Amino acid sequence: MAFFALSRHQPLVLLSATDLSTEYDRLQEENRQLQRAVTSHAVIDQAIGAVVVLGRMAPEEAWRTLRDVSQRTNVKLRTVAEHILDYAQGGTLPETERLELGRAITRYRRCAQHAQAHGLPASAGDVG
Repeated sequence: MAFFALSRHQPLVLLSATDLSTEYDRLQEENRQLQRAVTSHAVIDQAIGAVVVLGRMAPEEAWRTLRDVSQRTNVKLRTVAEHILDYAQGGTLPETERLELGRAITRYRRCAQHAQAHGLPASAGDVG
């Protein structure tokens, strides 16, 4: 039995059952990766919101704070985001992440205050 597939590069391609099965597996994996990316993005967005509240700062500074904590502790951004969400709900935050979160909040709050005092956009005072 012959199967046909449509693609952007080759409008109509004849596929064997093996080719079709391989393409099906590839598409399933791509779908899983996209689902993980969407979930990851939602967790990071929620953590940014938590840092906005915890640090009393703008979302841009909260994003930079989250990114800095990840980079300076060598912990994946999504993992840091999950830890911060847990912390915001009364859980604990690993010591290194807690210390770096405090430093980053202080750093970006100072940057925003400096920029505001000089009439600049908050990102202009970024020293991170």
